[in-house]
Amino acid sequence: MLDLIRARIHQKYRTIKYPDAPPPPVPDRLRGRLLVQTDRCPDDCQACVEVCPTGAITLSADHKPIVDLGKCLFCNDCVQACPHQALSHSTDYKLSTSTREHLILKPEDALELAQAMGNDLKKLLGRSLKLRQVCAGGCNACEADVNVLGTVGWDLGRFGIQFVASPRHADGILITGPVTQNMHSALMDTYNAVPSPKVVIAVGACAISGGPFIGLDQVHNGAEGLLPIDLYIPGCPPHPLTILDGLLRLLGRIS
Repeated sequence: MLDLIRARIHQKYRTIKYPDAPPPPVPDRLRGRLLVQTDRCPDDCQACVEVCPTGAITLSADHKPIVDLGKCLFCNDCVQACPHQALSHSTDYKLSTSTREHLILKPEDALELAQAMGNDLKKLLGRSLKLRQVCAGGCNACEADVNVLGTVGWDLGRFGIQFVASPRHADGILITGPVTQNMHSALMDTYNAVPSPKVVIAVGACAISGGPFIGLDQVHNGAEGLLPIDLYIPGCPPHPLTILDGLLRLLGRIS
């Protein structure tokens, strides 16, 4: 027991103070939103479009890249393939949105971040949120970063956000994975078991659009079109800070 007390004193307070203080620093190698320097993009180049494994990049009428963050794997292939060094990643962790359309961005567009849930739902749920997590065929990368939020460093429970074992005790579901055929009925049964009104959160490229499995017969290309999604958190996987930021925005704790 004394050894435990000494270890605790040595470790000191380890939970981050965000959002009451600045967030912890993110690594320089963090890949946030894809940035495009349009003045470097010639009209005859579409290297980024051709190399993107999920079709996340298309070209506008004036031949400028349009990036779908919901499909983006943040894999860096387009950055490496661009012969004009027009593409780069920011280190901005704030990526969550309230609608699917807000994830589709032209270079000059500002990312419209997620808004708080409606007043009626907020009045019912208060400032807490009980979620049932559903891994709908994911690789466990998004699941691992969600689980990180339960550690002492992040302490998600201090915000009133907790994961529960039964959907009947939940206010909503948090989905990871591309929704495989084998997990489709399980996901729908879980959603139907959550009392109404309820929220649905899609975490990661797989849950939003199918990720690297997009277009395969074995998946449903994520939860879009299957369930009404209230919060989109893109990434492959999203950084824990990105997930936390989105959840707090949904609760209206930050704006």
